[in-house]
Amino acid sequence: MAESPALKKALSQRQLTMIAIGGVIGAGLFVGSKTVIGATGPGTFITYALAGVLVIMVMRMLAEMAVANPSTGSFSDYARAALGNWAGFSMGWLYWYFWVVVCGFEAIAGAKIVQFWLPDAPLWLTSLLLLFAMTTTNLFSVSSFGEFEYWFASIKVATILVFIALGAFFVIGLWPGHSMDFSNLTSHGGFFPKGPMAVTVGVVTVIFSMVGAEIATIAAAESEDPERAVARAANSVIARIAVFFVGSSFLLVTILPWNSIGDASPFVAAMQEMGIPYADHIMNAVVLTAVLSCLNSGMYTASRMLFVLAARREAPAKLVEVTRRGVPAMAIISSSAIGFVCVIAAAFWESTIFAFLLNSSGAIILFVYLLICISQTVLRFRSGGADLTVKMWLFPVLSILTIVAILAILIQMGVESETRSQLFLSLGAWVVVIVLFFANKFFIASRPAPPDATLPETAAERVLVLANQTVESEELRTELRRIGADGNTRFQVVVPVSPIETGAAGTHGPLDVWDETTRIATERLARTLAVLHDENFTAEGALGDYRPLHALAEAVSAFGPDRIVIATLPPEDSVWERFDVVDRARAEHRLPVTHVVARANAELTS
Repeated sequence: MAESPALKKALSQRQLTMIAIGGVIGAGLFVGSKTVIGATGPGTFITYALAGVLVIMVMRMLAEMAVANPSTGSFSDYARAALGNWAGFSMGWLYWYFWVVVCGFEAIAGAKIVQFWLPDAPLWLTSLLLLFAMTTTNLFSVSSFGEFEYWFASIKVATILVFIALGAFFVIGLWPGHSMDFSNLTSHGGFFPKGPMAVTVGVVTVIFSMVGAEIATIAAAESEDPERAVARAANSVIARIAVFFVGSSFLLVTILPWNSIGDASPFVAAMQEMGIPYADHIMNAVVLTAVLSCLNSGMYTASRMLFVLAARREAPAKLVEVTRRGVPAMAIISSSAIGFVCVIAAAFWESTIFAFLLNSSGAIILFVYLLICISQTVLRFRSGGADLTVKMWLFPVLSILTIVAILAILIQMGVESETRSQLFLSLGAWVVVIVLFFANKFFIASRPAPPDATLPETAAERVLVLANQTVESEELRTELRRIGADGNTRFQVVVPVSPIETGAAGTHGPLDVWDETTRIATERLARTLAVLHDENFTAEGALGDYRPLHALAEAVSAFGPDRIVIATLPPEDSVWERFDVVDRARAEHRLPVTHVVARANAELTS
């Protein structure tokens, strides 16, 4: 097979680095830290450290798999390889569902921040405008997403670093008019005013504010050096969590009494305590940036996961279509549509439909992390890990401990009345997805076999052959030899240029998937024609539309066959069977159709 051409990439290392650094910083840190401090006390930074260790372990395991086997599907593909198609299917759809709900939620959160300056602005309209703006950004090009996210992340990172620097000066007594003071850590009910266990209970809340570190592994597929990008993202997550989360939360509880923050963001309260003017305006602008960043990344992540699902035949094939700029427009629009539904639901049915959407996605990210950990453990035991360049530390001890820790958090969610509904509704969402997977599989397996279409004894003179994955199969070649035994048959071979059927969508991102698809389809067609010519058959060929029935209709019109041969994979593996391509071809063209069921060559399915 010819060497793959150099892949076109739209995300620079500069953009991907900042996405990796800033992706883990969201509004949950700037605003949600108030809840954690109120529930935990001065020991809040220990809570952030515990949750951070968990995220670091997950990212390390993900990096091990991603560097060993780079994939556009990232962790859903690893779950598929380790546990089966049901795991890849459910992880992909659950992760997509999580992020489309997050997009709607973040659009509403951003609108509420805008009301700080424009109190009369309609919440629902502002939310829709923010969501529309980020959707447009993603639709324009991959690089526009990367550039927006670069600057969003830069603002977040710069704010945290400035706050840490100023807060450190304040705490150690280098601030004008203030001496060194750590008394707030113990003066208001002690270091653990609500008991030591409150520190571990708070992990349930904190873990969700750290979601997003894994986005870098998805974005890496569209970067210049995916393996290096994933490894760097995983290695830098330690410093990011230590500085941004643990460091800032330690300063917050040192600068302020833990029980005196009130309704404002802890960062606003701390800056006001230090006497920084316009602290509320500054932090609201930063929080708005963080919200837009999360919305931007969420839209990107959801659309890429939908693209991957379509590439694995687990979502409509049309979702792998990309624009001339390499953007999966249909996947973005489909994901955005659910975000718009969330916004409308929040405006008119906040306590019912919107509450259900939020709660049913509340624990999903923990399910995803759990499957990542289990997948890494299974794949590492299976392969032995001798050739790995990035390895999970102290395997299998830390891998197993991380799995146990995630299960403990899920159990804690079930114990706490505030989070119990999130756990059970999220479990319900997972069950629904798995049921849909097996129901679809059962439906395909239970369908009756197509009617027999054995070629009549009269020889055909013009035979149109439609195939893709099976185009070089021995089963198809055998049938064509039988049809052309008298030497008077002319063959026209059509290979649909489908990212799904060629497998290109499984290994290439949206930006270059169609170039690779055309290359693979062209090579398959050329090799098939070469075999037919070697056997002295008269054969020509052409590439066809990515939709097999469209490709067939165009070829029938141009070639005028008296017989059609369609080669598919077995029913349980064939997307053509799933959409009745053979039966619909018989009905539409009123020609004898021979259906060849074949196994694809190992070379084609690898």
